[in-house]
Amino acid sequence: MRALGQIARGGSSTTPGGTPRIRILLDQNAPLGLRHLLAAHDVVTAGRLGWSTIQNGDLIRAAEEAGFAVLITCDRNTRYQQNLAGRQLALIELTTNQWATIRDNIADVLAVIETATPDSYATIRFPKPPRRRRPYPRL
Repeated sequence: MRALGQIARGGSSTTPGGTPRIRILLDQNAPLGLRHLLAAHDVVTAGRLGWSTIQNGDLIRAAEEAGFAVLITCDRNTRYQQNLAGRQLALIELTTNQWATIRDNIADVLAVIETATPDSYATIRFPKPPRRRRPYPRL
């Protein structure tokens, strides 16, 4: 099976470290800050492409037709609602869309992107953020 780097943008574009740039589509529910943390790759949001109203199955199809190698989503039901067998892209599910939690664990996201292959599905489980409690009102 070919690695994503071989199919991403024709395999000719590389990052400064020599690894191939991978075309990544961020679903509407993924934090926009991911775009900046994944700057070594070619990252586009669904909203920027005018795909913000496209539902999961059609979004996956459109992403494949547009040549994306990875789709990152925070939708926890995608794997149950869609037949993912035979797809030409990797689907990565984030278990939260809390920006601070994803930002603090970006190494996990990068590791999954680097090892993803076409037709693969990965879930990245993040630690639960600490609960913030409001202080008791002073009387």
